[in-house]
Amino acid sequence: MGNIITILVYLAPIATFHKVYKKKSTEGFQSLPYVVELFGSMLLIYYAILKQEVLLDLIAINSVGSLIETLYIALFLFFAPKKSRMETVHLVLLIALGYGLMVILTLFLANGQKRVQIVGWIYLAFNLIVFAASLYIMRKVIRTRSVEFMSLPSSFLQALGAVTGFFHWLLLKDYKFAFANVLGFIFGIVQMGLYMAYRNRKEISQEPMVNLGLNQVVLQPNDIAGNVINIIEDDNFLS
Repeated sequence: MGNIITILVYLAPIATFHKVYKKKSTEGFQSLPYVVELFGSMLLIYYAILKQEVLLDLIAINSVGSLIETLYIALFLFFAPKKSRMETVHLVLLIALGYGLMVILTLFLANGQKRVQIVGWIYLAFNLIVFAASLYIMRKVIRTRSVEFMSLPSSFLQALGAVTGFFHWLLLKDYKFAFANVLGFIFGIVQMGLYMAYRNRKEISQEPMVNLGLNQVVLQPNDIAGNVINIIEDDNFLS
């Protein structure tokens, strides 16, 4: 069940990239989620290989996930503007360097079960950072009152996947990963709540600003019309 849901999570951004393909632009979408997912999948592959009982299902599902995320990143690079493209390239290189450094250090400086534990804690720390980063998306939804860049299916699948992941790792007695899935479930539920709260609202538009030197005053159209009439009717103005 966990593997099926994980595949659905990987496939959820297809709708996003269909929109990107139709508009030939990445618009306000960011590449960070796909780079992060790729790094997470690669971490789990390494962790599964290091386990004494090699977890072939984890290796298979995350290999597929790594391929899918790589395709997403390639599409993003193709349609993104130059600035976003360069930022994505730098991010991918940074992630690749960090991953390679981690593999080298754990292979040469740790052995056996200790190596597995180190990689496991690195993955847990990485997950906590990912969860913290999702707060940015939630903050953006609250600030703009728009869910344009939040996907309800992805949030639902995240929460559902966290439930199956929790029991999977609990049965394997890998409690740190079970704990990480509790956080994933909470964040998924919160994101769905925000989506339901703001799904019918549009982003608040900026009112016209009139520059008055050091100060700026927001003028409504009715205020502007009223002030013009008052000025015209002023005797000093007419004289």
